[in-house]
Amino acid sequence: MGVILQQQQVLLAKRHASKHQGDRWEFPGGKLEQGESVLSALGRELQEEIGITVTSAEPLMQLSHDYPEREVLLDIYLVTAFSGEPHGAEGQPLLWVPIQQLNTLALPDANQPIVTRLQQQFA
Repeated sequence: MGVILQQQQVLLAKRHASKHQGDRWEFPGGKLEQGESVLSALGRELQEEIGITVTSAEPLMQLSHDYPEREVLLDIYLVTAFSGEPHGAEGQPLLWVPIQQLNTLALPDANQPIVTRLQQQFA
């Protein structure tokens, strides 16, 4: 999962309504493929989902979250440089949000620790 940071704002994508935790805003990224490293998956997913090429990323945090129907383990990277213009390559809306306003949007429950960390570190 990538936290794309630019001028104290982060980029969010809207989850499709039919997906788990649908119709919520999320940090872009996705699942690892067999034999893929976390950084490779980050680059591939951000290219597929929002059309950017990551040029600088560093680990921000790792977390697990238990939903009633599933458990997720998230490797979150802070993306501070990229090439390309972000766009919803899968038809999803994108939104640049000031870090201090992240709590005003509906995000997946698992994302709350990320918001807290960002607000402590950058806001």
